Amino acid sequence: MNLQFNQSLAKSYKSASQIIRVLSEDWVSREGYCPNCGNQPLSEFANNQPVADFYCQSCAEQYELKSKKAKLSYIINDGAYATMMARIHSDNNPNFFFLTYSPEFIVNNFLIIPKHFFTADMIIERPPLPATARRAGWVGCNINLKKVPELGKVFLVKNQQPMPNEQVTEQFQKTLFLRNQKSLSRGWTLDMMRCVDKLPTHFNLQDAYRFADYLQLRYPNNNHIKDKIRQQLQILRDKGLIEFLGNGRYRKL
Repeated sequence: MNLQFNQSLAKSYKSASQIIRVLSEDWVSREGYCPNCGNQPLSEFANNQPVADFYCQSCAEQYELKSKKAKLSYIINDGAYATMMARIHSDNNPNFFFLTYSPEFIVNNFLIIPKHFFTADMIIERPPLPATARRAGWVGCNINLKKVPELGKVFLVKNQQPMPNEQVTEQFQKTLFLRNQKSLSRGWTLDMMRCVDKLPTHFNLQDAYRFADYLQLRYPNNNHIKDKIRQQLQILRDKGLIEFLGNGRYRKL
């Protein structure tokens, strides 16, 4: 995988945002591939497509690209708040590619957050633009990647090192079961994934119960939090995301 942008494509542009849009989209179209099925290359939608930037002709997965000249951070600037919230609740919301690059226009990190990891509490509403702004009253948003479990951060390139394609597709496909869950059930599973992220590789049921107070605040109408924790651990076990070792002991895979 060639991590260098083709800077010759930007000679006719002066706007920094246009330059990086052209360079990053060209790079993804040349070097990117579908994390779901491994198909390469990805196809580009027509300009100004309201939903996504790329799609896979083989499996029809859609992807939107966000690029940033900086280190990978937890807070990502996005567009209109209302548009983003509508996407989260729609059936055709895209997966999100996040790309960071160096001052030398070399890809540092390229990862995908699958769409089934996006929840409303990840989207941070920004204050409306002031009356003096050209788009007065417009409300933008940020995406808080701290809310994404580690399993939902699928790196194709990490610290300028391409990841094996098979590893990428395996990690992406492991969590596809979330798409078939109803909103409340998916929320529980995502919360349990985030809790497990904070535990050591080997943990036991009592370790998981330490999150009972946090989960009770998240789900105040649930009167059986510990039962729910055991249920969610069973789901993660059945999906091959953790291993049950017996006697209330688990291992993260």
